[in-house]
Amino acid sequence: MAPDEATVIAAARACVGARFRLHGRFPANGLDCIGLAAVAYGRDRVPTGYALRGGDPARVAAGIEAAGFVPVEGAARPADLLLLLPGPHQLHLAILTDRGFIHADAGLRRVVEVPGPPPWPTLGRWRVA
Repeated sequence: MAPDEATVIAAARACVGARFRLHGRFPANGLDCIGLAAVAYGRDRVPTGYALRGGDPARVAAGIEAAGFVPVEGAARPADLLLLLPGPHQLHLAILTDRGFIHADAGLRRVVEVPGPPPWPTLGRWRVA
């Protein structure tokens, strides 16, 4: 059964403040953006085919969908999973909230909730099936 929006956002917010750790999958040890998504959505499987730099958006999208997410168009809503392009050849996952978005910020070295929309182009949006 898919988690509801409130459950996803509460789980993501519980990770705010966790340190950033590349390939991190547990809040106590640190999280990257894939680890944050895995914790928030309660998934045993996480998106695969993802690289922080030089990643192929189509391959990442396929991995997200293989993990049980469905691509969505139209109005965004809290708990949507976002695939972002924060820099050239750089991909990033974030979780939309009612206040903004939550992501594992490598520059700040921790998971943060940022108000407003992401400042980077959104390449895709998914919801749990």
